[in-house]
Amino acid sequence: MTEGPFQLAACAEMLWRDRPMEWRLKRLTERGLAVGLWNWPDHDLAMLARSGASFSIMNGYLRGRLADDAGAAELLATARETANVGRRLGVARLNLHGTGLGEGGLPITPCRQVAGAMWLRARDTLQRIADLADEMDVVFTLENLNVAVDHPGVPFASAQDTLALVSAIDRPGLRLNLDLYHAQVGEGNLIELCRRALPWIGEIQVADVPGRMEPGTGEIAYAGIARALVAMGYRGPVGLEAFASGDPELALDAFQRAFTV
Repeated sequence: MTEGPFQLAACAEMLWRDRPMEWRLKRLTERGLAVGLWNWPDHDLAMLARSGASFSIMNGYLRGRLADDAGAAELLATARETANVGRRLGVARLNLHGTGLGEGGLPITPCRQVAGAMWLRARDTLQRIADLADEMDVVFTLENLNVAVDHPGVPFASAQDTLALVSAIDRPGLRLNLDLYHAQVGEGNLIELCRRALPWIGEIQVADVPGRMEPGTGEIAYAGIARALVAMGYRGPVGLEAFASGDPELALDAFQRAFTV
């Protein structure tokens, strides 16, 4: 992997979108980067397995919701199915959201307001996810999203909400996927957010704002965030989940520069 304090990865779905996935995996591996994926049924599992790529994260469920009985049952069933695939591929983290996402990242079942009973149901569902993680020796992450631009109607979307849930569970099989792009759109104050979330972070994902492209294309001072993360003791994975503003190779250069402290 790349030299430096962090374990760097990049989302293969968002780069070289005119190239076959097998080519993308090979190129990211050549650059010393781990690979992020979205939904595994979109890909040839045999190809993924023989690629030799190191998979940092992929979606950890196919359908379901955190906060109602039917949705929780579906989420847990598809999380079990996905955990088996994740173990086959050696995926380090399996990612969850407050509800299933459909076309364009929109929630399949939108929810504009979260009632108190939904918080209790979500906490129960995530306890069961942590039980599943223990049983199958995997790690799930809960990702924050933004509702202002990309994911309107997703419950438990903010970093404040995901941190509250994961810290309440406080088990090693459930961590935060702290997405700083989404947090900047919705909340800001990123360094202090990282500091508060630090004990529960499983992975940090990055893209610049606006535009969701590589560091240096927008308003976030990622080099400063990288230095702050080192100072607070974070040495875990950082994944680029961003589109390239131009040449993907140059976008990856910018990402690696920002996080090579």
